[in-house]
Amino acid sequence: MNKTFLLHLLPATVLAVVLAACGSRTVEYREAADPLYVDPVYNGSTDPMVCYNPVTKTYYMYYTSRRSNVPGLGGIESVHGSPIGMAESTDGGATWAYIGDAEINYHPDENPTYWAPEVIWSDGEFHMYLSYVPGIFDTWEHPRDLVHLTSEDGRTWVKQSVLSLSSNRVIDACIFPLPDGGWRLWYNNETDGKSIYYADSKDLYNWTDKGKAESVVVNGEGPNVFELGGKYFMIVDEWKGLSVFQSDDLTNWTKQEGRYLIDGKEGQRRGNHADVEVVDGHAYMFYFSGLRKQNPETGEWVRQRGSAVHVAELLLDENGRLYCDTTQPCMINLMADK
Repeated sequence: MNKTFLLHLLPATVLAVVLAACGSRTVEYREAADPLYVDPVYNGSTDPMVCYNPVTKTYYMYYTSRRSNVPGLGGIESVHGSPIGMAESTDGGATWAYIGDAEINYHPDENPTYWAPEVIWSDGEFHMYLSYVPGIFDTWEHPRDLVHLTSEDGRTWVKQSVLSLSSNRVIDACIFPLPDGGWRLWYNNETDGKSIYYADSKDLYNWTDKGKAESVVVNGEGPNVFELGGKYFMIVDEWKGLSVFQSDDLTNWTKQEGRYLIDGKEGQRRGNHADVEVVDGHAYMFYFSGLRKQNPETGEWVRQRGSAVHVAELLLDENGRLYCDTTQPCMINLMADK
């Protein structure tokens, strides 16, 4: 029986039996909290990404900690001056607890702004590619760089370089290994209508900019690339839902037509800036949405100031297209293959 189909037949407190090559093993899947996580300091957890920490043997979540609950700040100003918050899960991703802010030694300007961390583990060290803004502003018209930092423990970060890319207004790094070795970085070039550009590296330290990803015909941000079912997928935040592109080679991409993931229709929350972690054949998408509170008398959902992280499992339909159903609980275990 198909493993994904089997899991959908089981109740919320399920123990799912998965057949492994060496025999059968039992993997427990827990229902993820909803919302999954809200930053307890600023109430503004956005741009989440998750990464296994082999030092602690737990999962870490890194996120932009917008200052949503600071009195007197305008909307744009509250998005600046943000640290990188960190949360940890000890139960396979079902619940998360705040463990502090990342200690980043790169702050050449007063009141630095940190956005959208991309974190990977390779050859015994962590690498972070961080969007950096030189100060706190109330407009979007300011420089931004991608900064490469490394860490031994995933908490204390040392600057390695400021990447030389296509412009001085670049954000939202995504890193994925190339099939023949080396790495590819996708990012958002804001000077070209918020188009997706890319660069390649053999060692994660030295990067060659390749220009615009011409087949990713979209104006959006937060590109995220992953592999599922023998295909490569890229998710892009178009501010009206998450669009999907598919590729066989990580270079030529085709847009999935007619369907946006978590588009906010029919009273649902809208998904923004997602990160996907594929574990044991399951693709878990972490994304953020604005906070909402339900009126107990009318049942109407009212938008609150702040942001929450959510998670949903991505599935493939009979035509190989991605979809998810946020009306159903997400059964999750990020430790299933550990």
